[in-house]
Amino acid sequence: MDFGGFQDGIYAEGLLAKHRRFPYTFADLEARARQILDHATFDYVRGGAGDETTQDANVTELRRYGFVPRMLRDRSTRDLSTTFLGTELTAPVVLCPVGVNGLVHEGGDLEVARAAGALGVAAMYSTLSDAPLEEVADARGDSFGAFQLYPTKDDELTDNLVRRAEKAGFDALTITLDTGSLGWRPRDLANGYIPFLRGRCLANYLTDPRFLELCGTDAPPPLHAGIVWSSLFSKPTFGWDDVARIRRITDLPIILKGICHADDARKAAAEGVDAIACSNHGGRQANGGLPAISHLEGVLDAGLPVTFDSGIRDGVDVLRAVGLGATLAGIGRPYVYGLTLGGAAGVEHVVRSMLAEADLTMAADCLTSLADLHVVRR
Repeated sequence: MDFGGFQDGIYAEGLLAKHRRFPYTFADLEARARQILDHATFDYVRGGAGDETTQDANVTELRRYGFVPRMLRDRSTRDLSTTFLGTELTAPVVLCPVGVNGLVHEGGDLEVARAAGALGVAAMYSTLSDAPLEEVADARGDSFGAFQLYPTKDDELTDNLVRRAEKAGFDALTITLDTGSLGWRPRDLANGYIPFLRGRCLANYLTDPRFLELCGTDAPPPLHAGIVWSSLFSKPTFGWDDVARIRRITDLPIILKGICHADDARKAAAEGVDAIACSNHGGRQANGGLPAISHLEGVLDAGLPVTFDSGIRDGVDVLRAVGLGATLAGIGRPYVYGLTLGGAAGVEHVVRSMLAEADLTMAADCLTSLADLHVVRR
């Protein structure tokens, strides 16, 4: 697919003195989103754990890697396609699960799903959503979609969510492992702000009979729902036995998100896990860790398909991650800012821009397929 052709329309419009309403760089997207969102919501999206050293290092360390170009080759067409869990994809990206899409734009989770469907790209959809997972599954069309699960302290509730995801037609289950407790986030502390405590983005809970049973009412007020949610989120004792239990109740492929240690990756492979999402939650959960990209090589050694996120900001970063061995590069904050600015259209713009940059970078370097990527550390 000619992703680079996206820029031709932009330049053609420029000849007519027309300019598109969305920016093209991460810095500009973030600056525009800051102008739109209220302070607490922007800080929640922008912020990381502690002094945000790990969050920042995710970006800077990834950019220590670069490509070796090859010249005098036919670059007229490039192929960015790949295969993940048996599904053929036209591009090596996945939209990461984000729990506040419904706060940055009305109907945000459905807008993201519609954008993924229009683009035909893979996406992971958060447990923390302003729309029930069944509606999100429908909105994504035929695009690859994984339901992202935060295991709760109540196994019955957790298992309900898993069964609902399978029945809704999701293609995989992504279990997030690094949120057994909320991280220390000074921006959110300064604002005294966790949206879920206020009953926001809890649609998957409020449509589940077990959660309503635990609430003691079929129509809990927002603060009541938030308090019950807080008492259940999430399960700090979640371990391999829990993964095995979930494996027994679903036929969906299981992706473990948050694996960074090579031994954990090998254990996942031995336990029959289908894929790994190598990630440190974008630096939002724990400060002081190594940049996420530092873990990718060891995780890949386990032999499972691997997605990578944490620090992806543009199309060149996508190529860096894939060139280092990831099957898919996870996009997070960039598309959330696009969603903030323009709903599904904003998400599409951001992803198309990133894929255009990736495609045109490959063209400039005479790299015609992802297999041609040769990435070295500076």
